[in-house]
Amino acid sequence: MKQDIHPAYHKDAKVTCSCGAVFTVGSTMPSFEIEICSLCHPFYTGEEKVIDTAGRVDKFKQRREKAKTLEPKKKKVAQIKKVQKSEVQKRVLKEVKK
Repeated sequence: MKQDIHPAYHKDAKVTCSCGAVFTVGSTMPSFEIEICSLCHPFYTGEEKVIDTAGRVDKFKQRREKAKTLEPKKKKVAQIKKVQKSEVQKRVLKEVKK
């Protein structure tokens, strides 16, 4: 192993969660903060919790509502495409018969 190229390893790195939990782990960083840990994660707690970082959840909900209003338009477009396709098929059949 080469000397002086590896980062320093801290056996007691301090980890702070946004829920307030503090614990130690081994890491190359002396301390760091996390957004979610096993004490507050919905999988482990059984509680539903929405973690909104920079309004992403709200943006997703807005896009979802907008998509619900656009669904009828998609159906209309599909119907128009079917009509156009059948018209093209009729033209092609007329040309083939000639």
